[in-house]
Amino acid sequence: MYADRNAKGTRFNPAGLTAAIAINAAFVAALMFSVPTLIAPPHTDDPLTTYTVPPVKPPPPEKIEKPVTQVNRPTEHITTPIPTVPTNPTTDFTATTDPSPPVGPTIGADPGVTVIDPPLPPPPMTFIEPAVDARYARDFQPIYPAAERRAEREGRVSIRVLIGIDGRVKEAKRLAATSDAFWQVTLDRALSKWRFKPATRGGIPVEAWRTMSLTFVLEG
Repeated sequence: MYADRNAKGTRFNPAGLTAAIAINAAFVAALMFSVPTLIAPPHTDDPLTTYTVPPVKPPPPEKIEKPVTQVNRPTEHITTPIPTVPTNPTTDFTATTDPSPPVGPTIGADPGVTVIDPPLPPPPMTFIEPAVDARYARDFQPIYPAAERRAEREGRVSIRVLIGIDGRVKEAKRLAATSDAFWQVTLDRALSKWRFKPATRGGIPVEAWRTMSLTFVLEG
């Protein structure tokens, strides 16, 4: 390298250095005073707890006691003397019961007249008429009279019979008949073959009358 010969030497200026330092110091001081101071809050480990504050109820109204008026009444005591009844300690009492008390209501000491209802009449006796005994129903038809058959005449008989308690015919009466022949065969059959269930009155067999009608018809 070759030095610049024409270059001039630099001189040290103490006054300029002092002024520069003073300006820097003033600038630093201004910065320090302009920055706010931060104070850290005290450190705590407790968590933040929140709760609801209940509304404050108004106090109940004061009870106003009414003045009680006390009335003092005099108390009256009445003492009744108990009469002394002389008793005999050796007296024996025997209670008896009347085995036949009076019937009917009594008023006072006098029972008065006892009214007894008359006995009820017995129930009516049910009467059941005699009926044909089904076991002997085939024997009720008399034999057709031969004379009337040859004459080709038909007939009808109405007979009234008295039936005994054994169911047999005890008596017979002629009410109507076409001819004597028809009546005679009917009477004979009634007295010999007819059987009935006897009539009953209150469940007891009794004699009774019954009317029977028979018709004689030619067949073919």
